[in-house]
Amino acid sequence: MGVQMGVFLTYVGAIVLIFLVGKIFLWPLKHVLKLAASSVIGGLAILIINALGAGFGLMIPLNLISAAIVGVLGIPGVMLLLILTLI
Repeated sequence: MGVQMGVFLTYVGAIVLIFLVGKIFLWPLKHVLKLAASSVIGGLAILIINALGAGFGLMIPLNLISAAIVGVLGIPGVMLLLILTLI
């Protein structure tokens, strides 16, 4: 009876450890995926701004950094990049 209880507790401990390690690695992954999604949305916003601003000579270079800035900061990020391109 004691050996079976020890095996059972080992399995329970291993399952708890797997869940804890999974949660530790899943938390940063959520943030990375959220940043990637917002960067894609920022890139689309830059494409729209470039299409609308082409007649006025306003163009924001589309790269990973500018897309991430717009994705994270939103409209203030767009304004920041527009000011930086005009300087």
